Amino acid sequence: MPTFIISPMTAVWQLIKSRELIIQLIWSEVAGRYRGSFAGLMWSFLNPLFSLAMYTFVFGVVLKARWGLSAESIFDFSLVLFAGLIIHGLLSECITRAPQLIIGNPSYVKQVIFPLEILPIVTLGSSLFHTTIGFLLLIMIWGITHGGVALEVIFVPLLILPLSLIAVGLGWLIAATTVYFRDLSQLVAFTSSGLLFFSPIFYPASSVPDPFRYILNVNPLTYVIEQVRATFVSGEIPELKSYLIYLLISFFIAWLGYVWFQKTRAGFADVI
Repeated sequence: MPTFIISPMTAVWQLIKSRELIIQLIWSEVAGRYRGSFAGLMWSFLNPLFSLAMYTFVFGVVLKARWGLSAESIFDFSLVLFAGLIIHGLLSECITRAPQLIIGNPSYVKQVIFPLEILPIVTLGSSLFHTTIGFLLLIMIWGITHGGVALEVIFVPLLILPLSLIAVGLGWLIAATTVYFRDLSQLVAFTSSGLLFFSPIFYPASSVPDPFRYILNVNPLTYVIEQVRATFVSGEIPELKSYLIYLLISFFIAWLGYVWFQKTRAGFADVI
């Protein structure tokens, strides 16, 4: 049975050595999603643009939903909502695709030299591509409708970093566990939907009654969504202590997922 070294530095070095393959697979996945369509990669920009237009019409024009901001326009609710949906989409795509990463690629499993651990990272890279497009669109529309964007939005990538670590950590954990417990894919789909409604996406966290506030506190999306909104709406800089705590937790989740993946991968070929 092969022995897999799981020290942090060894893990990072192994991923660095596979960087060219990772980049190639990410690009292949992104391009393959739109291959054969007339607009091609333009759909990565058009899809969120159409979604934002629909949110603006439904929530801003029809429902007249408001966040309670000063001098709030019909665009503000949909833009703040859109920011939350982008963040949810990043984590959701990573965890909902994770169950098929191993069982859906048996040829990779049987190739001893293929680094299976890069598959969740490839999914994360593809998701980050669309997340970046979404935020660029958000910044552009926010700047047009508000006459500019707060300089503090430069902190958004730093806020996405710990969420990315959580996403890839859960990806490793789910991908490996699904090999032995196939029902997990159904639970993951349900969890993804639950995260959408139990995150402060359609409502501010302050509106949640105290007895239910703990649900938001354990939700990995809550901190990022609230902080990203604060950078756009109020121009706030993330508080250092809470950020470092969140980053430390995200490192732990990523490492836990990686260790579990490496500990269980020896039996993948036998089960698949």
